[in-house]
Amino acid sequence: MATRPVEIGPAGLHAAHAIEHVRLLHGLTQHQLAARRAALGRPMANTALSRTERARRRCDVDDLVTLATALGVPPATLLLPLPSVSGDDRRGY
Repeated sequence: MATRPVEIGPAGLHAAHAIEHVRLLHGLTQHQLAARRAALGRPMANTALSRTERARRRCDVDDLVTLATALGVPPATLLLPLPSVSGDDRRGY
């Protein structure tokens, strides 16, 4: 049985980019972030995290909240565009 392609809307695309952006700002590898999630009781394989950051996998609300907790930011940080500091609004952060 063929699988349908994952359709991810604008909010999901922003969240995917924000997860990677915040992870990199904190100097974490995907492996380190996955380990932090596991320590919180919600493990996520490296490949699942990579697919989430690349918008190839949907990020459900439980994953989003746990990722935000593991990154030490409020969930809204991963959902809402932040004001641009440099004047470059393309990605909202």
